[in-house]
Amino acid sequence: MQEVSYLKLHREGRLAGRVDAALDLMKGCRLCPRRCGCDRPNGETGFCRGGRLVKVASFGPHFGEEPPLVGLRGSGTIFLSSCNLLCSFCQNYGISHGAEGVEVVPGRLAQIMIDLKQRGCHNINFVTPTHYMPQILEALVIAVQAGLDMPLVYNCGGYESVEALKILEGIVDIYMPDFKFWDNHCAERACGIDDYRERAREALREMHRQVGDLEINADGIARRGLLVRHLVMPNNVAGSRDVLKFLADEISRRTYVNIMDQYRPCGQAYNDPLLNRRITADEYRAAIRWAREAGLERFQA
Repeated sequence: MQEVSYLKLHREGRLAGRVDAALDLMKGCRLCPRRCGCDRPNGETGFCRGGRLVKVASFGPHFGEEPPLVGLRGSGTIFLSSCNLLCSFCQNYGISHGAEGVEVVPGRLAQIMIDLKQRGCHNINFVTPTHYMPQILEALVIAVQAGLDMPLVYNCGGYESVEALKILEGIVDIYMPDFKFWDNHCAERACGIDDYRERAREALREMHRQVGDLEINADGIARRGLLVRHLVMPNNVAGSRDVLKFLADEISRRTYVNIMDQYRPCGQAYNDPLLNRRITADEYRAAIRWAREAGLERFQA
């Protein structure tokens, strides 16, 4: 069986150094492209409302993820509280905007990872990890010493800092970003950011450079690589045609893309005339047609 990435860094004594580099990004916080500058090690919280300790909303085997992550025993999913995007339409609004959850020390987060391994999960899947990346690495060092040897999934919103992603090289096995918007006006309307497209493109290029196309073993389980989620939204708010063309032309035609049809208005979306309805069958069929026209070879529909 292929060894997971971070064990080599641990054997070479370099994993702890990555923790130090990540913690440094929390001083005058620049973990994500918002670069809000708060001093999180000393108790300040920024846009994401994340502090010094990681906040966990829930964890357990999850069977609602993509098939290569779920397999027979589930993806070992850890839902982290709050978010660096805070989309107005978030389907986990209580966790992202309400910051539901409990603060835990690194040893407890490591224990959760080991528990998910013992329960037979195929991977450790951190949902919304961006603003807690240093704390995840702190816990990882402890978990490795306790026997963790499973692929790590970085399940994020796509609004990532390349500076932070470089720290994760050789640690993350599977990157699973969203590519939410092509039109920055839509991103600003829903998330209050005017550079989502640029930052997401940079991030996906860096992720693919690190791990390449998604590798799936003989049992149908993902071991390493890039898996992209794209949520089709009403009134083409997501800019699906351009997103899918970018993935085919500038990342790889072999990019594994989950083209999702489950959009429903949640949170504040009911107050936005562009977002206050489900998508139509025609809108979803158009996205599938655009994926084929772009030349994508592996997309889940």
